[in-house]
Parts: sequence; structure tokens; C-alpha cells
Amino acid sequence: MSDAVRVLLSVAASLDGYIDDASAERLLLSNAEDFDRVDQIRAESDAILVGAQTLRTDNPRLLVNSAERRAARVAAGRPEYPVKVTVTDSGDLDPRLRFWHTGGDKLVYTSDAGAAKLADRLDGLAEIISLGEHPALPALVNDLATRDIHKLMVEGGTGMHTGFLAADLVDEIRLAIAPILVGDPAAPRVVGPARFPGGAARRLHLSGVEQLGDIAVLNYLVTRSPQAEN
Repeated sequence: MSDAVRVLLSVAASLDGYIDDASAERLLLSNAEDFDRVDQIRAESDAILVGAQTLRTDNPRLLVNSAERRAARVAAGRPEYPVKVTVTDSGDLDPRLRFWHTGGDKLVYTSDAGAAKLADRLDGLAEIISLGEHPALPALVNDLATRDIHKLMVEGGTGMHTGFLAADLVDEIRLAIAPILVGDPAAPRVVGPARFPGGAARRLHLSGVEQLGDIAVLNYLVTRSPQAEN
């Protein structure tokens, strides 16, 4: 949780907590109404972040699809598209991914070793920011604050969800629940094992529930953990 950057974690999951199955094809958990809801959140955000594994697996574009929403951003003096952000320790990113060739500005947070690997590979495609030996998420959020990023939307995957929550950087969670059971231990879940601030005794605040067809969207607000302040 940052005082300068509001972090919203947006995720769609199955009833049993999976964000995908283990097949080669991406599992579509959302419906058309939910995709439109996510597009609205993107339009309201200053930046959208996904982890490197999500880029490699899903090859997303991460765009605001609605022309009306993009026009509204421009009319308000904002860039047509939010800044696109990714995080990689290794620097193993393919310059052919759609992420680099659509939308507006792109930022890559990485390690010193990753930055050296990406300098030529992503030349002209993205700004590379080294955060030292390993790209720590609190340092990433602090750097975004210096770039006039006030609302960051985190869209995945498991490692990013886990890392932001474990570092107590999340202000809000929008969790879309699909009426699907995956049941495959090899499939990725919403979060992985971690020491979350406050542990199991910490309860988040449910601020809203919305039905979109067969999808239930739960909106949770996250207050700072007393443990994190000690």
C-alpha cells in the first residue's frame, strides 16, 4: 500500500481459486460484460502492470479497447492509453510480443543483469529501469510515483498478485468469480504461498458485490496491516 500510488489488483478466478488451467490455450473465465468492466478500469488507470510470465504465456496487448473511453482520456488531457509496465528479474523477454507494439509508453523494471540483457533487445520499444540486484516491488511503486502514476492496475499473474499483497502494497481488489471448477494442481492460482501481513487473522473489507451475467465481482478494500506498521 503506497501513499502516492493507489494499487488496484484486478483478477478473474474460478470457484476453486484458479486463474487458468494447465492447457496450452488460455482459459477464458470472464464474459463480455466483465471484459467491458475491466476495460473501464483500464481507462481509469494511469498504468497497467503484468508480470513477465504473463507476457510470455498470454502475449497480451493490455489496451483500452473502447474508442469512447480513449477519447475521454485524451479530452481530459491524459495519454490515449495507460502506461504499460512489466517486471522481470532475468530479462528474458521477447521483443516480438504484442505488448511492445501496441498502445503507449512501456516500462520494464528489472535487475542489473536483466537491464544489461534488455538494453539492445528492447531498444526503442520500452524504457528499462534497473532496481539493483533484484526488482523489489516497493521500489517499483516508489519509482512510478515519481512518474506521475497515481493509479496502478495490477492484472497478474500469480507471482505479481502474491508479491504485491505480501508487500502490503494493494489498496483494492476486484475479484471476478467465474462459475467454473478447474481442480488441476498444475494450474496457476490467484496467489501462491507467502507470508501475508496480518496472516489469516486479517480480514479485508467487502465494499461491493456486482453480478454480471454468470460472473460475481467482489470488491475488497485493503486497510494497512498493523503488522506492517511495526
